[in-house]
Amino acid sequence: MSTTNSAGQRPVVEATDVVAGYLPGVNILNGCSLAAYPGEMVGIIGPNGAGKSTLLKAMFGLVKVHSGSVTLGERDITNMRTNQLVEMGVGFVPQTNNVFPSLTIEENLRMGLFLRPKKMQERLRAMWDLFPVLHDRRNQSAGALSGGERQSLAMARALMMEPSVLLLDEPSAGLSPVRQDETFIRTRRINKTGVCVVMVEQNARRCLQVCDRGYVLDQGRDAYTGTGRELANDPRVIELYLGTLAKEVGAD
Repeated sequence: MSTTNSAGQRPVVEATDVVAGYLPGVNILNGCSLAAYPGEMVGIIGPNGAGKSTLLKAMFGLVKVHSGSVTLGERDITNMRTNQLVEMGVGFVPQTNNVFPSLTIEENLRMGLFLRPKKMQERLRAMWDLFPVLHDRRNQSAGALSGGERQSLAMARALMMEPSVLLLDEPSAGLSPVRQDETFIRTRRINKTGVCVVMVEQNARRCLQVCDRGYVLDQGRDAYTGTGRELANDPRVIELYLGTLAKEVGAD
């Protein structure tokens, strides 16, 4: 049975005691749990190799879950195919290879909703409103976009299907500090439209600033969890994962 938060809400998406890995008998996740509630933006941080991206991929059916479960609302979606999950309202934006470079911006967005052509114009208008820079360059090849612009396009394409939850894998990776800030602001704006967001992020300091709650993963398990501010000011988290950068979070 799903857990509930202090408001009595059930999670939009929940992973419970997930054991998963890429090869039989070799597990990256060793009993990892996570819950994201309606309207929340949840961050996943931790050292390299902790299993952060593997957790997202296990939730999206890209990595085999050997035990434990993943639920979307009241429905068990453990090891479902990715196309089924998209239809059910799960969006996923990988860190790399997340656009079709030979297609235009608008063609990329249309690819995100080719199964529901009747809603195409409505969803395109919504994306132009949310990402006006994409509208201005909609006939340009996606391969000519900067890293930040590609990230915007990848998010927009995932949003075309009106997901209830959006899974983001390292959205700020490889971007300049200015573009990283733009990405975090844009992600928060998406969240405020009502989309629950679960984000894996290497920039732990900034992640904890913008997220409602966070999970610290270590060796395939959730070592610590709490609000962004709680984690940013937790001496154990500071010492092990944040270092001196943590002081900047607490000062905000």
